[in-house]
Amino acid sequence: MTSETVISIFLGIGLAASVGFRVFLPLFALSLVGYFDVWSLNDSWQWIGSLAAVITLGVATIFEIFAYFIPWVDNLLDSMAVPLAAIAGTAVMVSTVAGLDPVVTWSLAIIAGGGTATAIKGAGATSRLASTATTGGVANPVISTVETGTAMVVTTASIFAPMLAAVFVIIILFIIFRIYRKIRPKAKT
Repeated sequence: MTSETVISIFLGIGLAASVGFRVFLPLFALSLVGYFDVWSLNDSWQWIGSLAAVITLGVATIFEIFAYFIPWVDNLLDSMAVPLAAIAGTAVMVSTVAGLDPVVTWSLAIIAGGGTATAIKGAGATSRLASTATTGGVANPVISTVETGTAMVVTTASIFAPMLAAVFVIIILFIIFRIYRKIRPKAKT
């Protein structure tokens, strides 16, 4: 496995984690990266670097970011975004991984890309639902701001420092795991 392959895996995992916070933001960033030839995309994903994709994903990103600031709409978006995150997480991983057999690439994309995105999106949706239930949605814009900021940081790190992004993903997943363990009902013996 070459260093380019390892870095492309870290890029994909970082972008997949970002998809867990905002579905379109990492796709838009990937589109910009392809458009400006910052990273080489897989041959079948060259379309995402087109001007049409940049514009379409840019508009979708702006809509998604602002829609998450509207209480109750954000919960509706979460219900649609969990399955979309799995698909988009898998897609960004497939589009960035270089130098691996297609079976390995797709397996890695589904497990690491789709799995990471789904775990993060599921945790975010749960926290927003809890916020809606306890604050009537008043605190939801704070959660949305944190999610958007985290998506921007992890996306930027993924593109410019993929190994750092992988560290961020591990920290994020560790925090989610710790929170889950704290709120999970204890088994009665």
